[in-house]
Amino acid sequence: MIQKLKDSKWLYMLLSVLMATIFWIFVRETVDYSQTQTFRNIPVVLSGERVLEEQGLTIKSVSRDSVTLRIEAQLSVLERLRQGSLNVTVDVSRLSGEGEFPLGYTINYPSNVTAADLTGVERDPTDITVTVGRLTASTFPIQPRLQGSIADGYQAGQWSVSEESVTISGSADQVSQVAGVEAVITGENLTQRVAGDVPLTLLDPQGNPLTDLDVKLSVETVYVTLPIVVVRDIPLTVGFIDGGGATAEDVEGKVIIFPETITVSGEEADMEGLESISLGSVNLAQVVGTKAFTFTIDLDPRLENVSGIAQATVTVTIDDLATRTINVDNIEVINVPPGRSAEIVTLVRSVVVRGHEADLEQLDSSQFRIVADLSDVTATGGLPVKATVYLNAPQNVGVIGEYSVVVNIS
Repeated sequence: MIQKLKDSKWLYMLLSVLMATIFWIFVRETVDYSQTQTFRNIPVVLSGERVLEEQGLTIKSVSRDSVTLRIEAQLSVLERLRQGSLNVTVDVSRLSGEGEFPLGYTINYPSNVTAADLTGVERDPTDITVTVGRLTASTFPIQPRLQGSIADGYQAGQWSVSEESVTISGSADQVSQVAGVEAVITGENLTQRVAGDVPLTLLDPQGNPLTDLDVKLSVETVYVTLPIVVVRDIPLTVGFIDGGGATAEDVEGKVIIFPETITVSGEEADMEGLESISLGSVNLAQVVGTKAFTFTIDLDPRLENVSGIAQATVTVTIDDLATRTINVDNIEVINVPPGRSAEIVTLVRSVVVRGHEADLEQLDSSQFRIVADLSDVTATGGLPVKATVYLNAPQNVGVIGEYSVVVNIS
């Protein structure tokens, strides 16, 4: 029987467990003894502030932001306290009215420690004094600002901020110190768009940052976008439609565009290849001597006219060509409205032609034809109708001016 017990595995296992238990009790009694340790700078946390705010009140100040605790406990418990996180909570939800209130606090231990594990606790101080004041709030516009520089040839575009304003709440003496709110983006020699979440900076009346205010902000950060665009002076140009015996060669060096250039900004990709801006074309048949034309400056909507100049004036002079007046009696009407009849009242119309003198001398009235188009006429009676003059002659001779004839419609 004894021999069987000696050969049994269960016997050895039972003995091992018994010896381990005896050793653990010995260690607990001789090594894990009770000791006192001081824990300093334990943070003070407030709770119940929302209840105060519902009464129109707020915490103006707290006498201490940390406390000191002397805790007596077993070494193993103290070790868990050192490895965990301690804080104390001051409940302000039961306060009402303004004034100073001394309040006790609750110690919050790590999750693996309870108050029952401790032998004793000494608090320094035993109370926290809380000062309650009337809650006030003010709303400030958020001003974006660049702290840095933009590279040469570039310019800042229009700021974009996710929030236009921020509401700051707290005690009156705290909120009254705020004179402005900024969202600051930093960067040097910027050449491309800058964007991101930016913390708000509170400013005093002198524009200095306020760092120690005990206030609440409706938003702590805003998303700010600052486009960086290319800026260049772009020349204005104009085209010419040959007419009235004049060509672009006849006005070369005799065209004045004012202004000659405008300043344009845009994204680098949109500005690429932009060498000039065309205003349009001048019909040289409308130019007699010197004439000025006004053009609207049209830009691609992706670009910005930094100069702010919306119109340009183009002055054209033609002074190297001769003119001749010829009386034309070859007048006809077309597109007479149904149910109407038309009688031409104007029998002869003087037409001015321009070109080189040698070419003008060879012209006669048989080469001209005046046509009045009645398709847009709705009235009756004697009416002036715009007419087109056709000239069967070389292109270096042309009609200048605008013409009309009187037609009696019945």
